[in-house]
Amino acid sequence: MKKRALCTLAGLALCITMTGPVSAAESGVQFVVDGAPLVSTFTSELKNDTTYVSYWPIVQALYPDAVAEWVGGQAVVTATGLRMEIAPGAQYIMVNGRYLYVSEGVQMKNGVPLVPVRVLCQGLGAQVDWIGDQYTVSITSNATPLESGDTFYNQDDLYWLSRIIYCESGNQSLSGKIAVGNVVLNRVASSQFPNSVYEVIFQRNQFTPASSSLINRTPTAECVIAAKLALEGANTAGNALYFINPSISSSSWFNRNCTYVATIGAHAFFA
Repeated sequence: MKKRALCTLAGLALCITMTGPVSAAESGVQFVVDGAPLVSTFTSELKNDTTYVSYWPIVQALYPDAVAEWVGGQAVVTATGLRMEIAPGAQYIMVNGRYLYVSEGVQMKNGVPLVPVRVLCQGLGAQVDWIGDQYTVSITSNATPLESGDTFYNQDDLYWLSRIIYCESGNQSLSGKIAVGNVVLNRVASSQFPNSVYEVIFQRNQFTPASSSLINRTPTAECVIAAKLALEGANTAGNALYFINPSISSSSWFNRNCTYVATIGAHAFFA
């Protein structure tokens, strides 16, 4: 599995409590981009311990040549080495063909899309640090933009993962689709199961669609997105290794032998 460099904002949610549009000066927090204070006023708010910010001031500071347009109900940002799409309400943003998870969805405030600062900076190829004694959010650009989806995703893993997600949870929510992907990837990482996506899916007597032609059906676009999100590290099923649909399976083996993790839509997940 590829290593994934995720920018962090340790401690920021504990230090900033903002309930409406405020500037850095008004909140007492300074945002610094590559050592220069970000003087632009921008919208920021805290939602369920996640700090959301309006994307444009940070994008513009990191990518001076960036252009933003409103196309088809979403913000589209382009710059050298960068294409970002931000759709209000979507549980992800798309950057260079990569899908980055936003569990609570892209928010809107006074007509401005808000994105978690950690996710935004990951997409922009930036490092985020909280400097507590200076009450400063420090954002530092990396040498290169975010790697494209064409090279980041293992195409064989994506092919099979999207298909098993479609077969097992094609009628479920995005969170439910991601959870099925999590089960497969958790098995890949576990010593109890084979060590590749293909081998996990085709392990005997594990996934029913794999033993029939159903596995070869073309997945929906959302199933492909769910597979990409799971490969990025989005997780809605914790450490689950199994799932069942209680409405069509009466097996008590999971309750007797496994630890219940969660129920998402039609599926119960177990570790």
